[in-house]
Amino acid sequence: MSVMKAKIALLVLGTVLFWPWPLAATPVAVRFSEGVTRGFLALRTVDGALIASGDLLQVARGGKVESRMLFHFKDGSLFDETVVFTQQRVFAMQSYHLVQRGPAFAEDTEISLQRASGKYSAKTKSHKDGREEVISGTLKLPPDVYNGMVMTAVKNLPKGASATVHLVAFTPKPLLIELEIQQAGENKMLVGDLAKAATHYVLKPHPGPWLELFAKLLGRMPPDNHVWIIPEGIPSFARFEGPLNPTGAVWRIELVSPRWAE
Repeated sequence: MSVMKAKIALLVLGTVLFWPWPLAATPVAVRFSEGVTRGFLALRTVDGALIASGDLLQVARGGKVESRMLFHFKDGSLFDETVVFTQQRVFAMQSYHLVQRGPAFAEDTEISLQRASGKYSAKTKSHKDGREEVISGTLKLPPDVYNGMVMTAVKNLPKGASATVHLVAFTPKPLLIELEIQQAGENKMLVGDLAKAATHYVLKPHPGPWLELFAKLLGRMPPDNHVWIIPEGIPSFARFEGPLNPTGAVWRIELVSPRWAE
């Protein structure tokens, strides 16, 4: 980076730290209630190489839904994400917990976030030098924070609709960002021998105009994510492409079917 770019970046960062950000909250309305679900998942590189196998586990209890996405990697790494949410008229996250560990990630991470109190905790341990860091505190959260449930929100958008929701990105310090969800056309796919149309959504993260400028100057702007939903009848998840954490590689999540062992 040139000296001039470095000076501009520092100026932008200083402005960001004291900038009062407005938070427009737009919770997604419930069109299809979530319930008891178990799905089998595959995590692949964008070239199609299988790197992890996993489960989507969902159960409804006492007016709340607990949804867990779990991946076991070939190299022994683990991704374990659990979100608890309510679905009375609109979807509302109540709690979020994430564990990432193993060589598939730059560091071991454990994150927790509580909607009602805004309390968060982020623990990290670097694989490079073993450095550990623990950060905790309180955030003021809008009602449309959807960590761990973005695909649920996308499934419930009416045909042709777009939306903007919020996520808390942990780097490991928490950053409240906007996530713009836009429909981007359709793609044909096969389910068995049946042809289906999948609606393609692009998920664009926006950390705010000043932070975006700062990220672009450093060459660290997070990539767009992509989700495909089969909207026919009851909407169904088909594919996701994007990183599993703010600084991670772009991977692909797909549904898979059990096959008989020989």
